Amino acid sequence: MAKAPRHVTDAELAVLKTLWDAAPLAAREIVERLYPDGSPSDVATVQKLISRLEAKGLVERERATPAHLFRATITAEAFAGEQLEAMAEKLSDGSLTPFVMHLVNARGLTRRERQELRKLLGE
Repeated sequence: MAKAPRHVTDAELAVLKTLWDAAPLAAREIVERLYPDGSPSDVATVQKLISRLEAKGLVERERATPAHLFRATITAEAFAGEQLEAMAEKLSDGSLTPFVMHLVNARGLTRRERQELRKLLGE
């Protein structure tokens, strides 16, 4: 059985996405990106979200500068894979086939996506 995925809330995911886009960032920079008109409560919210993500092992803190810098410890692709594998295990005994088939049938594939799949499959 696959290991349990690390659950994140939508707000935590927003912090991760911000870090995937432009890490390393100080907490203040994360606040500015997520809440352009940030209030003191927004700063506190982001600090709490960062702490939760650190506890989950998804964010690390660099203490070399007075303003600590943060970066994600997992790539967006690896995180998505972790989530997808857990969902596949839960819904289809680990098979990704139903997910791939659904996506292909529901929205089709671009030419580039078809080429990437062929390359991945070694065709």
